[in-house]
Amino acid sequence: QVQLVESGGGLVQPGGSLRLSCVLSGSAFGIYTMGWYRQAPGKEREMVATLNYLGTTNYADSVKGRFAISRDNAKNTVYLQMSSLKPDDTAVYYCNRAGKWGQGTQVTVSS
Repeated sequence: QVQLVESGGGLVQPGGSLRLSCVLSGSAFGIYTMGWYRQAPGKEREMVATLNYLGTTNYADSVKGRFAISRDNAKNTVYLQMSSLKPDDTAVYYCNRAGKWGQGTQVTVSS
């Protein structure tokens, strides 16, 4: 059974950094695109960053230059390195693979 488990969220001040992790179990990355999405209160879930099996990345305009997605095949883990965080980045962050979602991890950016 494929499972995704996110971790690494928390409370951080504006301008700070966090690294989110998503561990994939029950399968390997394969040819599937891995993605990070987020959902803020009262808003729809939106794409933050994706990474396909060729290593090609795609980012939302709002996070370009601040966030970086990467993966460690040996650990079956995808990361989202977030820097220069803003209050607008506050949301629950979810990992996705082929329509499967993790439980999410809360990121709160506040002073």
